[in-house]
Amino acid sequence: MAAPKGNKFWEARSKHGRDKLFASSELLWEACCEYFTWVEENPLWEVKAFAFQGIVTQESLPKIRAMTVEGMCIFLDISTSAWYEWRKADNDFMDIVHKVEAVIRSQKFAGAAADLLNANIIARDLGLTDKKDIALSEKVTDSGTNDW
Repeated sequence: MAAPKGNKFWEARSKHGRDKLFASSELLWEACCEYFTWVEENPLWEVKAFAFQGIVTQESLPKIRAMTVEGMCIFLDISTSAWYEWRKADNDFMDIVHKVEAVIRSQKFAGAAADLLNANIIARDLGLTDKKDIALSEKVTDSGTNDW
């Protein structure tokens, strides 16, 4: 049975729609800073074997964890599509999004430059490819043969 005509049951709701995850850009920045802290406090662990006087021992060594936008979105419990919408929308979050992405880029670049992260992977991720034209230049002689 349909609702009666002229009803106003919807007005009885305490709120309409979903709450915003971040009420302000300051709250978004604070949450992103929590992610940065979490990354520093939760390194990846590498197990290495060491031998001394015939005795082999294994030790766990901390390794830097690279920050990523995707990892941060998981940490913040938001979708990456929401993040990228905030990035291009003209709103309060746009400046924070660009600031956060600059922090992430800087951390990756510094980690790769100090050889703490795989430089090849980070360079590709940051778009720092070394483009070279590998076309062979041919020198054609009068006889029509290639002279290398």
